[in-house]
Amino acid sequence: QVQLVESGGGLVQPGGSLRLSCVASEIINKLYTMAWYRQAPGKQREPVATINVNGDQWYKDSALGRFTISRDDAGNAKLAVYLQMNNLRPEDTAFYYCNTRSVNFPWGQGTQVTVSS
Repeated sequence: QVQLVESGGGLVQPGGSLRLSCVASEIINKLYTMAWYRQAPGKQREPVATINVNGDQWYKDSALGRFTISRDDAGNAKLAVYLQMNNLRPEDTAFYYCNTRSVNFPWGQGTQVTVSS
């Protein structure tokens, strides 16, 4: 079964940056639209950004202009999805997860992002 492994989180001050990575354990269908989600304490998990096979991107309003999603699954490479997060705000504090937009795979453990001074 495909496993998605997220990394790159940490503690950062407001205005700082982080780059999250997600790697699949095996080669998956390149046609999947991939997404980054986040879940803040006491809140539901929500999509933050998506990227389809053509590279078209969508962002949650609050992430627009600050976050950039990218993917690397060229040739026979295992899928990697990235989320560059700039100008981070305290409200970005959450666990971040990747999955397909339709949540086709089990959730990984996520990576924790804490934005605090």
